[in-house]
Amino acid sequence: MSQPNDFGANPYYGNGNTGGGGYLTGGSPFGSASGSPGGVGRRDALSQSLRPLNVKQLVNATQAHADADWTVENNQIGQVTVVAQIVSIQNQTTNNVYVLDDGGGRIEARHWSDSTSGGEGFDGIETDCWARVTGTLKTFGSKRYINAVHIRPVKDHMEIFFHLAEVMAVQLIFDRGPPNAHGQNVSPSAAGHASASAYTAQSNNVAAGGAFSHLPPVQRGIIEFLLAQPENEEGTHVGAIARAVGANADAISEALERLMDEGHIFSTIDEAHFRVST
Repeated sequence: MSQPNDFGANPYYGNGNTGGGGYLTGGSPFGSASGSPGGVGRRDALSQSLRPLNVKQLVNATQAHADADWTVENNQIGQVTVVAQIVSIQNQTTNNVYVLDDGGGRIEARHWSDSTSGGEGFDGIETDCWARVTGTLKTFGSKRYINAVHIRPVKDHMEIFFHLAEVMAVQLIFDRGPPNAHGQNVSPSAAGHASASAYTAQSNNVAAGGAFSHLPPVQRGIIEFLLAQPENEEGTHVGAIARAVGANADAISEALERLMDEGHIFSTIDEAHFRVST
């Protein structure tokens, strides 16, 4: 899907606290506790995930108990991003409350103030504007809301349609697995993640006699995908890698870390973009 280039490296997520990309976010998405290249220690993969959702999905999200992770149609969610219209704004001493409506439902987003922010809201956010909101789903007084870490105005209305399309695409991948090279789907595993993809399947054959034939399937899939990309000094974002390879977040993080440790790949403009070492 083509995307306008008005919004930075990733036009629809921007360069705010979300870190770009539709898959992982927030600092380093991987890394080992021993301080190996790629991060300040391994973090929980779920807390690093960023999933596009609509308001109705958030309203219908469930928890097994009060301390459990939220799930959408049996798939756990970490950080979420929604695009909706700001219906109202309430500026309070400790937090600002934004009422969001995307046409399918309403939900509040709260941004909690700290001692240095002075209770100010985000630049460009006003009533009736459309905005992208990123954060985590929480409850306050038995009422669920988005604990917003970043809100920015939508400057290109095509972003609204892009978000709707991405929400549907991601849900289909969870339901049916990613499409393979022949336009068919790979059956997802019981955990809701695809058990294989076009790249992992192809890499089993392509890399079998090559320099990376000794690598495990997920690592081979990553290498093959990176080698297939156009020459780009910025490298390839981890979100694109994850969507192509089709493994779960833990497997991707571990594979990227191992490939860097062994010198097969390296990070480029930040810790979420990679290229194959030459």
